[in-house]
Amino acid sequence: MLLVFRFVKKSQLSLEDLNNGERLASSAWRSVTLRRRKMAATTAPPPQHPRVSGVAVTTLGDVKRAIQDVLPDQNEVVVKAQVLAGGRGLGTFKNGFKGGVHIVKTDQAEDIAGKMLGQILVTKQTGAQGKVVSKVYLCEKMPLVNEMYFSIILDRATAGPLIIACSKGGTSIEDLAEKFPDMIIKVPIDVFRGITDEDAAKVVDGLAPKVADRNDSIEQVKKLYNMFCECDCTMLEINPLAETSDNKLVAADAKLNFDDNASYRQKEIFALRDSSQEDPREVAAAKADLNYIGLDGEIGCMVNGAGLAMATMDIIKLHGGTPANFLDVGGNASEGQVVEAFKILTSDEKVKAILVNIFGGIMKCDVIASGIVNAAKQVQLKVPVVVRLEGTNVEQGKRILKESGMTLITAEDLDDAAEKAVKATAS
Repeated sequence: MLLVFRFVKKSQLSLEDLNNGERLASSAWRSVTLRRRKMAATTAPPPQHPRVSGVAVTTLGDVKRAIQDVLPDQNEVVVKAQVLAGGRGLGTFKNGFKGGVHIVKTDQAEDIAGKMLGQILVTKQTGAQGKVVSKVYLCEKMPLVNEMYFSIILDRATAGPLIIACSKGGTSIEDLAEKFPDMIIKVPIDVFRGITDEDAAKVVDGLAPKVADRNDSIEQVKKLYNMFCECDCTMLEINPLAETSDNKLVAADAKLNFDDNASYRQKEIFALRDSSQEDPREVAAAKADLNYIGLDGEIGCMVNGAGLAMATMDIIKLHGGTPANFLDVGGNASEGQVVEAFKILTSDEKVKAILVNIFGGIMKCDVIASGIVNAAKQVQLKVPVVVRLEGTNVEQGKRILKESGMTLITAEDLDDAAEKAVKATAS
């Protein structure tokens, strides 16, 4: 979601998990000086623990007990499949059961949860492979009369947080912006000043002018902003932000993204990370300090630099091919990282060819070449490998590859490399 010409993976958790989990420790988002400017003349109120309105369960045996303990007075409950993907409500399980979100009578919750737990849910965001549901969330059914959209993101144009809201919600912001462009509210926040009552009031008045307690709603918006900053969020999205029958604003559902670079000071948040919900190749890449994003194509890519990696993917598409991944080994990759990169690429059964595109600046071509040779010794390369090397120590790199005895397809430039990689997939 962020940053300039660099893919930074984010850890994504639902607000449901946060409400049910440990109390989160607050940390400074900016420097101490900036924090003091923002918080000057402000007395911190005593901590307020949220009312528990739901619980996540992992087994059928926990369903009845959870409802009795947490939702004893509810006639109906909402059963939500817990996967790190949107579109759950319209998703379909591979066992044929439709919908990852159901409102049911409390005595039906166990039956519905049984059709979700351990099953694979396919949504518009999971891809055809879907995601395994290892948890379901049971929560109260709220008396909602109006659904709205609320989010806070980092905005390049204003170089700070931006609140985006819409008086209609329940669907993606992209769809809302297309259908109701005049209803989109945007409020940039000055990071030095912090959020003001006026900023929050613009959001509240634009969303729910008839809300019963306007001042309380303004405080809710301010607290959400403070949470965004203190928890090192890169996105906080509440969809829907709902108005209840008694004219109160509630966060009916939400998701948050966190900056991996803040993991050292957000240990409690990152301890909630569920790697079983992530692509195992991306997990392996993260452990090796590689930037990897899996795609659906046939040509595996290993490149140094995010910009060159994206250009490589574009030129592959230009020649009629489809990239299988984004993989940036960075500027200081070791031979071990190159070997790990090849292991990740070859673990993808869809890959029919591999394109290595290195422009050596800080990264040395001989290091890449040695990594390729060592990878070939550890991994059975069953697909053609196209290599384009240029830059620092390029002659040493080419000599290492030539003396290795490996069958490689060499290329003189990026266009030539992409064309040869596309042709190799057809062989």
